[in-house]
Amino acid sequence: MATVKEMRTRIGSVKSTQKITKALQMVAAAKLRRAQLATEAARPYAQRMSAIISNLAAGVGPGAPLLLAGTGSDRRQLVIVATSDRGLAGAFNSSIVRAARLKIAALIEEGKDVKIITIGRKARDQLRRQYGNRFIESYELGLKAPGLALVAPIARQVIDLYTGGQFDVVTLIYNRFKSVVTQIPTIKQLIPAEVDAGGAAGAFYDYEPDEDTILTELLPQNISVQILSAILENQAGFFASQMAAMDNATRNAGDLIKALTIQMNRTRQAKITTELIEIIAGAAAV
Repeated sequence: MATVKEMRTRIGSVKSTQKITKALQMVAAAKLRRAQLATEAARPYAQRMSAIISNLAAGVGPGAPLLLAGTGSDRRQLVIVATSDRGLAGAFNSSIVRAARLKIAALIEEGKDVKIITIGRKARDQLRRQYGNRFIESYELGLKAPGLALVAPIARQVIDLYTGGQFDVVTLIYNRFKSVVTQIPTIKQLIPAEVDAGGAAGAFYDYEPDEDTILTELLPQNISVQILSAILENQAGFFASQMAAMDNATRNAGDLIKALTIQMNRTRQAKITTELIEIIAGAAAV
């Protein structure tokens, strides 16, 4: 059994840990609000761009841009997995990686040639052991606020690889932020661009210049916008998960401190009782 001194040391250690988890919880809560506002501000832009592409696609003839029409095959697949750089956020990153593993395994089972690009250290670290030979590139997000400048190199590489004939389909996997307690692993096809039949059946517009010319300019920008939107969704989800995880850790530390304190008091009381019995027994013997 541990001594009273050892228990005091352990209680002090748990209290120090509790202070750290409480601080992380407060920092995550402060950052969550900003991240949530950025995510909600980016969603309408990404959704509207998808709607415009769907509307434009309805008027495109046989010579549609490659990013919209596709190659006519789906044998060569590129999977982009976006997570955070950091941990201490519960199951946030592992849920994305789990969805990615299932998707990649299903594609491989179908006989597809799968390659991987990771965004965020956690995706790289968790997928490297199993699929390291399929990696093309790994990107880290760093501490800067996400913006188009951050995703531009990623989007440029994806477009260059696709237009260079190395892939037929490009898929993005990330967590969509729904609420503070819910993030939904999402699989979105980036290339060929998905066309919403509802958006295509909406109001008719007469475009100038023609649809092909607009799509040629708009589709590459859409890749950047969709990747940026995914990173912003991830960021909000990460801080929400971290806040919840650190709140649970803080409460668990408090419960452990209470249990250790009770155990320490019982041990100290037992020691005092034993000493009293020894004194009384010695006095009686005299």
